Amino acid sequence: MNTKINNTSIWPEQIVYEDNHIIVINKLPSEIVQGDKTGDMPLSEKIKNFIKVRDSKPGNVFCGVIHRLDRPVSGLIIFAKTSKALARFNELFREKTIQKTYLAVVKNRPPKESDKLIHFITKNEKTNMSKAHIKPVPNALRAELDYELIASSDNYHLLKIALHTGRHHQIRAQLSAIGCPIKGDLKYGFARTNDAGFIHLHSYQIDFVHPIKDEQVSIKAFPVTSDSVWNYFSKQEIK
Repeated sequence: MNTKINNTSIWPEQIVYEDNHIIVINKLPSEIVQGDKTGDMPLSEKIKNFIKVRDSKPGNVFCGVIHRLDRPVSGLIIFAKTSKALARFNELFREKTIQKTYLAVVKNRPPKESDKLIHFITKNEKTNMSKAHIKPVPNALRAELDYELIASSDNYHLLKIALHTGRHHQIRAQLSAIGCPIKGDLKYGFARTNDAGFIHLHSYQIDFVHPIKDEQVSIKAFPVTSDSVWNYFSKQEIK
């Protein structure tokens, strides 16, 4: 059977890792991970459609959501292909043993070449925004990340970010708090949006010990876009 690819499925090029237990997708910034009020088809359903056609599966396809990325953010995201894998990977995330590395493009050069950022995040439910406070405030959650300046162009700077906590809009809020809003992120202080509505934040690398195979897995992927800024920085060496 031929695999038909359209807006109800994923592109094969988006699959960066797959075994019997999980599938890792390089998410496009326009895609949502789970269904929301927009009614747009979520990535989890697109994966089911793709696997059903590709593997000629007669019955239902399992695709469990393990973690999420904001809609305007691109990059690596893991989905479970079995309920066993879903339970095991949920435990890995609870134990914080999965390492996630992001790339962010900012207009302003950060105050230091590298630094650890610690803030206290509060979320405004009405605006769906987070605020990064320097000191603890009521109902705030501690947020921590490390960043490193790894490349610059004439107009922008590329940061590599190791995320240590998973707070709502954490990277976006913390970089904004140090005067470095992400390119295109009008919500957190960048001057204008990108034409396609995405922001220059990408889940670049995921490292974990496979809880079923007991093997070390390290996956990297640049954005699947034709954006000139990402194309420029994709040519830089990232260690």
